[in-house]
Amino acid sequence: MRLLITWLINAAALFALPYLMQSIRVESFGTALVAALVLGLVNTLIRPILVLLTLPVTVLTLGLFIFVINGLLFWAVANFISGFQVAGFWSAVGGAILYSLISWALSSLLLK
Repeated sequence: MRLLITWLINAAALFALPYLMQSIRVESFGTALVAALVLGLVNTLIRPILVLLTLPVTVLTLGLFIFVINGLLFWAVANFISGFQVAGFWSAVGGAILYSLISWALSSLLLK
């Protein structure tokens, strides 16, 4: 049950992004549900491999390269899902940061 609630929270956070950033567009809540699912899978399966492969660069930049990885994955999912669009790389980085902040805030409020 908790997994379903987390998925809905992430979809709601993704659906709220276009109201905060004009460079991100989500057509419907159904699109947000699919995109949240794909983002969750990508962050679970692909992100750890990328973090491990880019560990020297991440250490050299004192962890700031993680923002680049998150932005690239967010942008890749936006290119993969129709109805979910991100204007460019920096919009994806900003969107990934806002998405994680909104998701964290909603999870903190709703899940205990």
